[in-house]
Amino acid sequence: MGPRDFRRMALAMEGAVEGTHMGHPDFRVRNRIFATLHSDDLFGMVALTPDQQQRFIGDDPNSFTPESGAWGRAGSTRVRLAAADREAVDEALTLAWQNVINKREAKRSKPSRSGSSARRQDRR
Repeated sequence: MGPRDFRRMALAMEGAVEGTHMGHPDFRVRNRIFATLHSDDLFGMVALTPDQQQRFIGDDPNSFTPESGAWGRAGSTRVRLAAADREAVDEALTLAWQNVINKREAKRSKPSRSGSSARRQDRR
């Protein structure tokens, strides 16, 4: 597969848009990055959880590797496009997209700290 395939698959996710970040294309949903294309078009990146990352690396270490540093330890996973299976990349992109959606939903559903603001109002 190539960068056009990766781009097409990423943009097929509901609400996905293409932008740029640090000089290379990125793919976002709700303004959060779930995937990128490296500037050399040889690699993509999917924002997986560490557990998801380990599964993909275990299944196909020639196609999936951790990104370097803390990003890689957090789940950012490099995809070697020429070696990668389309179905595996589609699954990885779907999981990355879902991770962003689920993270945003979790933030929205967190209970508010109404007790502290209510105490401030009582003091007035």
